[in-house]
Amino acid sequence: MASVNRTAHPFDKSRLEALLNRRFFYAPAFEIYGGVAGLYDYGPPGSSLQANIIAEWRRHFIVEDHMLELDTTIMTPAPVFETSGHVARFADWMVKDEKTGDVLRADHLVKNVLQARLAGNLEARGLANDKDKGKDDEKKKKKKIKTAAVQLPDETVEEYEGILARLDNYSGPELGQLCKSHDIRNPDTGNQVGEPQQFNLMFASSIGPTGQHPGFLRPETAQGHFLNFSRLLEFNNGRVPFASAQIGRSFRNEISPRAGLLRVREFTMGEIEHYVDPDNKSHVRFGDIRHIVLPLLDRSVQLSGSVQVTQMSIGEAVDRGIVANETLGYFIARIHLFLLKIGIDPRRLRFRQHMANEMAHYATDCWDAEIENSSGWTECVGCADRAAYDLSVHSARTGHPLVVRQALKEPIVTEREVPEFNKKTLGKTLGRDAGLVQRVVGEMSQEELVRLKGELSQGSTTISADERQIILTPQLLTIERRTFKQSIREFTPNVIEPSFGFGRILYSLLEHSFWCREQDVERGVLSLPPLVAPTKVLIVPLSAKEEFDPLIAEVSTKLRRGGIFSRVDDSNTSIGKRYARNDELGTPFGVTLDFASLQNRTMTLRERDTTDQLIGSIDDVIAVVTDLVQGTLTWGDACTRLKAYDGVQAVE
Repeated sequence: MASVNRTAHPFDKSRLEALLNRRFFYAPAFEIYGGVAGLYDYGPPGSSLQANIIAEWRRHFIVEDHMLELDTTIMTPAPVFETSGHVARFADWMVKDEKTGDVLRADHLVKNVLQARLAGNLEARGLANDKDKGKDDEKKKKKKIKTAAVQLPDETVEEYEGILARLDNYSGPELGQLCKSHDIRNPDTGNQVGEPQQFNLMFASSIGPTGQHPGFLRPETAQGHFLNFSRLLEFNNGRVPFASAQIGRSFRNEISPRAGLLRVREFTMGEIEHYVDPDNKSHVRFGDIRHIVLPLLDRSVQLSGSVQVTQMSIGEAVDRGIVANETLGYFIARIHLFLLKIGIDPRRLRFRQHMANEMAHYATDCWDAEIENSSGWTECVGCADRAAYDLSVHSARTGHPLVVRQALKEPIVTEREVPEFNKKTLGKTLGRDAGLVQRVVGEMSQEELVRLKGELSQGSTTISADERQIILTPQLLTIERRTFKQSIREFTPNVIEPSFGFGRILYSLLEHSFWCREQDVERGVLSLPPLVAPTKVLIVPLSAKEEFDPLIAEVSTKLRRGGIFSRVDDSNTSIGKRYARNDELGTPFGVTLDFASLQNRTMTLRERDTTDQLIGSIDDVIAVVTDLVQGTLTWGDACTRLKAYDGVQAVE
């Protein structure tokens, strides 16, 4: 089996972008009208790649964990997001160029300028290798950051690195202070920027012809889960824990979407809401994954100014309290397995814990799966323990109880003091104050009722109500100790939420998969796993003669019946060029039909990365390629089932 050198040439983002544009993986939407920043259309290979990633997401999460799938509406009435807090708090900090009025996202501005200065420092010290220099040049070119090779004092370098490590923990005013103290300006103009201001990221709209019902395009799918909780609970026979899952479009009016698919205004999300008893956040399958070792970057490390990752099993992380609970840890590990399965490079994946300032006030713990690409470390999946916030606020706003009523195995027996009013006498004696007395006494604690009971046993007592003193006697009120048996426990469940941005995952996967042939830098390859590759098998007939048509149809039909998506390339270019352009599409396998196929019913099988070829009967090759695509066979194993092809076949 031939060896493959994927690092013979340094990663070249411009080559990848040219390939993706040429092969129409995706392109700017409304391009012939000039386009709109942050909006993209997916072409045939991009659509298939995303669909395959989503299909595996469904198998990995929904099927394996028996989740309940939803499809809720995009348009959402304003009161929903007013209650959830999105109207008040779903915002980013922006700054404006004081002369041109250009708008920039504050944290991105600080990050880009400081990273460029650090790169210039390395260049001045002669420490930037060619690979790093290529990355830095690409970032400078894209963001137009004009930075000279200037050596910085060691203490300044340490300060900049500390700021970048803690960047997500800064508030808006703190970002403004950083811009002032470090002279951070608009890199496009060199002008100073103003004070940071909050910008709400939701797209506002209205429902109905009169515009009287304001609404928003949803920025996430989560609220659709929470509002349907009662129905989901009933569907699940009233039992927790359980999880709901949804894949759908979401919209965010990003301040400055300049990073391709990494920052867009319309995108596809996958969100899971796992409902759990707040008193028991263990997970029944945690034992299956507790041994998995993850690259963790916890908040204490970040606050110290470092970004050093620690390799630790998720079991140890939960046991030590680094990850809040078993259910959160279970999903972090499952996210890790999913990302590796679809082809993300494990060396460029980490899980970063949110610091206090970036975590919602109600959240217990939150971790992001961050994937490294040419733009740096990018959040692609968030996994948060949202506590009971969402269900509680929606229940309080609507009056609809979003709770679990759970039958207790053993009833809980309690005793407590209970006030009993002689309502007829109370009304005659106190008149309008009767209701006031009932309310005040009804709100008393058990300790206060015990004290009141003792005073009434002495003949009479006085209570304060609305700044007045009211006399009570045993003829008006008695307090009795009673026994209560509770057989139903009522509680609001907590929610563990993994949230996936499929566009970011897809783009990061494309970067991780791209490389150029060692012998020819112009021959790009996308080493996409067969699991997610848009096309699994390329069928290449050697000739366009009609006598090949029945054989092409037979092979296509057998692959289709095996659930293998294939394409026929019968163009008049050479076989080498046909394979090369499908290497660009990430097609992992190719089969060639030649004149020997007509006579001997043999067929060759080519593997994309090594370009090795095997040969066997048509049925044997189809069986092998089916197992390869389904992941039950490796290419090494395939080499033992089929013979190596030496380029020669016997043809009469």
